[in-house]
Amino acid sequence: MILPEDREHLQREGYLLIRRVLSPSRVASLLHELPEGAAGLRKALQWPAVSALSLDPTILRLIEDLAGEPLTPVRGLLFNKTPNANWAVGWHQDLALALRERRDVEGFGPWSVKAGVPHAHAPAWLLERMITLRFHLDRCTNQEGPLRVVPRSHRQGRMSSSEAAEWERQPGVTCLAEPGDALAMPPLLLHASHSAAEPTRRRVLHLEYGPAPLPGGLEWARA
Repeated sequence: MILPEDREHLQREGYLLIRRVLSPSRVASLLHELPEGAAGLRKALQWPAVSALSLDPTILRLIEDLAGEPLTPVRGLLFNKTPNANWAVGWHQDLALALRERRDVEGFGPWSVKAGVPHAHAPAWLLERMITLRFHLDRCTNQEGPLRVVPRSHRQGRMSSSEAAEWERQPGVTCLAEPGDALAMPPLLLHASHSAAEPTRRRVLHLEYGPAPLPGGLEWARA
């Protein structure tokens, strides 16, 4: 259940940890279906268990409570830190959207192709309406390379590299979680993670939700 103060915290600070969104049996079901050993996986919405989770009425109500409007699942990713794939990522905003096909629409670009899916950087007005839910499938302590975020950085719109560098000097928050917890955040929030100090497994299912329809005939890839 999302309280008004929860939504206010998300809007103000740019992140909200929601405890026990998924039951242990739901976590186990997801882990059973997802591939073993992959450091990352695109097109996660194509997996039946992930697609079912993204469209679960309880999750859609949660998203609507957080965003203040109905949103639809538009992209799914799996992140997995292991001893053989102990990666790190620097501070960044999530600017690229997975779209069905390339179209020349004002505000969208540059374009790229990832895993066969067209992606375009999106205008700030659209990114500001989106919500990401990061479902933790494993325990994430300080030793597993947790996500770090810069509170309130999402309120600056799309940042230049120099603007981002200024915000990176702000005190960050480390987001620790238990299996079944979900972290809600907008794509424009600056975030990063170190490699794990003691790598075992740190599997996170990253689901993005956005509004429809899109301008100029653009369509979500739903990948």
